[in-house]
Amino acid sequence: MTEIDRYRAAILGAVPDIAASSFRLLAESWDSTAVEADGRLVFKFSRHEAAAGRLRTEAALLAMIRPSVSLPVPHLVLEEGPPLFSRHAKIPGEHLLTAHYAELPEGARRRLAEDLARFHAELHRLDPGRMAAAGAGPVEEWGTTEEIGAKALPALTPELRPMAEHVLSAYDRLPAEPHDAIYGFFDGHGWNMAFDHDRQRLNGIYDFADSGIGPLHQEFVYSSFVSPDLTARLVAAYEGLTGLTLDRRRIAILTGMHRLWELAELAGDPEHVPKMVRSFADWVATAEIC
Repeated sequence: MTEIDRYRAAILGAVPDIAASSFRLLAESWDSTAVEADGRLVFKFSRHEAAAGRLRTEAALLAMIRPSVSLPVPHLVLEEGPPLFSRHAKIPGEHLLTAHYAELPEGARRRLAEDLARFHAELHRLDPGRMAAAGAGPVEEWGTTEEIGAKALPALTPELRPMAEHVLSAYDRLPAEPHDAIYGFFDGHGWNMAFDHDRQRLNGIYDFADSGIGPLHQEFVYSSFVSPDLTARLVAAYEGLTGLTLDRRRIAILTGMHRLWELAELAGDPEHVPKMVRSFADWVATAEIC
């Protein structure tokens, strides 16, 4: 029995009326494997016990998020199994990558930033205490600059190390976050967007496994994986909606630190290190911090 056959058997045990559907592996991560049926249903299988707990939490959080945001998000239904898995209707759309964004005209870029700003503003209005009671925890801490530097710096080329050292030093000198902690998405890159490339519209957001309670400025780190231009537009639109003031330099430093942290986390994995180094190099090519 192949891997997809095993997942198919588990799915049909809970949802027998889709036996005639076509199944395919959609994605794999450290926590889960996603299976798609007929391009309209998505099933997410936990790969270990800790991931199963996070899947339960994600379902509980989405039940509170869904009525509170304008953009569609998944409606997770848990199937206890065994094995435990979730199912939801797929939000139509594809990833939004850097090359895609570069081809968007001005109007589509503005609309995307406004849609994302509204989503974040609505999400941040959710009470952190209530979200914590539903299972939201603190966002993952990155660790100290000493720990990150010790792992990340040796993996970088000599040309990249001065900027990395500058980011580490600037991060150490940052004052405390000026705004109250928020419940946020903390994963707003293009791989978690369902984007309609024909209509040039964002259809929805998914994968809330990394959502949690944390510092407001960190929420605006992840859009730079799509484009720094998107981050700039998103920040401006968010300020217009909320009346809050955000520190662009702080966001830039956090963005660089996030890339270094990811590199440090995978420093012992030769398969992924080159990709993480390129990620930092891409950021350096567009970064503007003093």
